[in-house]
Amino acid sequence: MPAVTYPDQTRFALRDGVTCLTTLAGAVLLNPPRNEKLTGLAAGQLQALETLNRGPATVSEMSAAAGGDDVAGLMDRLADAGWLSVTVRDGGRDLYTIRPFGQPAPRPTTPLSWSATLSKFAVLHRDSEGFVLEHPRAWCDLRIHDPRLLALLDGPGAADANLPVAVKSQFAEDLHWCGFLVPDADAEDREFSTRSWSLPDLWFHRRSTLGERTVTWEHFGPTKWAKGQFPQPPARKASYPGEAVALRVPDLAVTRAEDPTLTAVLEDRVSTRAFDDAHPITIDQLAELLYRTARTRSTQPVGEGEELVSRPYPSGGSVYELELYPVVRNVDGLTPGMYHYDSFEHVLRPVAAADSPAVTRLLKSTSATLAQGAEPQVLMVMAARSGRVMWAYEQVAYANILKHVGVLMQTIYLTVTAMGLGTCAQGFGDTAAFAAATGVDELAECSVGSMIIGSPAPR
Repeated sequence: MPAVTYPDQTRFALRDGVTCLTTLAGAVLLNPPRNEKLTGLAAGQLQALETLNRGPATVSEMSAAAGGDDVAGLMDRLADAGWLSVTVRDGGRDLYTIRPFGQPAPRPTTPLSWSATLSKFAVLHRDSEGFVLEHPRAWCDLRIHDPRLLALLDGPGAADANLPVAVKSQFAEDLHWCGFLVPDADAEDREFSTRSWSLPDLWFHRRSTLGERTVTWEHFGPTKWAKGQFPQPPARKASYPGEAVALRVPDLAVTRAEDPTLTAVLEDRVSTRAFDDAHPITIDQLAELLYRTARTRSTQPVGEGEELVSRPYPSGGSVYELELYPVVRNVDGLTPGMYHYDSFEHVLRPVAAADSPAVTRLLKSTSATLAQGAEPQVLMVMAARSGRVMWAYEQVAYANILKHVGVLMQTIYLTVTAMGLGTCAQGFGDTAAFAAATGVDELAECSVGSMIIGSPAPR
């Protein structure tokens, strides 16, 4: 398919982040780290670029002051190079806008097949500006202004829409060029590299890493976007009602002297799947584990309404959003049930009874992890008060939460090994059961990890 000439009503605009500097010698398009010099331009073409600096314009509007110079060819050239957002219009009505954020692919040279269809990775959703079509491997987003186009999203063979044939053809060709269409419905399942990725996994990867889609820090990383709009969720979670269970504070000087070396702990660390229910973990051992891995050592106010925290494991921005919920079935000296570990006071607070349906479901979910479908002595559920992270971080917030789960899991693994206990991390958890047991809104606090802990069975 050759380069297209867009309809006369098409409006062009410099894409987000691009600046055009014009001189008598030519023009420079700036979008660090990518810049491009334009030389050999006629006076009218330079005037067209000056017009673009002031805002969106059609070829006709730019040509009016160009003195007959070729503006249409220049706009097509810049659009194909990804310097412009292109809004296709019909009858004075905006239809769709191609909004590039990377280097465009070459326009396809082969005709578009009637069996072409949307990629399994394409996502259509609404935001504050309307409908937008996105793809994690595309070089642009496509914003849909006219809902009649929704019927045409599935390629040339899609349902008809009350639009001119030329508009429908142009829309299909642009979907193809932008990377939203694949040759047929099975195209992405023929190769291992595309069949093995699920839509949410690939999107999560793209949205939590730097790349063409995210080349600046404007909405990426610790932007503290909510500062001044929303208060930061407090470092300390509100206490659950009920009488707290006091926990013994271990003597760290003694444990420091008695612990095996780091090398020994790393070499001896294993995942334990069989436990000794006749000699279960004790409440003092559980207290020592919690104290050594997850207690709050200190807090520090920084600025108005912000509070940093210190615990034994690392946390991005020192926000420490993770909370521990020991679900106890068999601990010597502790009544079965679900507890919340108050890391500020080093106490356990009751959350739900052992015979509640939600707690039963949480314990049952471990049967695939343990030998012979046994139930754990303790299921340590890790929950994230996500607002602590999301208040400061934008696109990478959930990715950071999962990284924190990983470092906390390793901290628990090594401490458990040093103490002579056993543990096994779970690769899944029952988030609905956690929400039912705690009574919390999943958007405010959600289960993000879990580990089985107890006294290992004799080898």
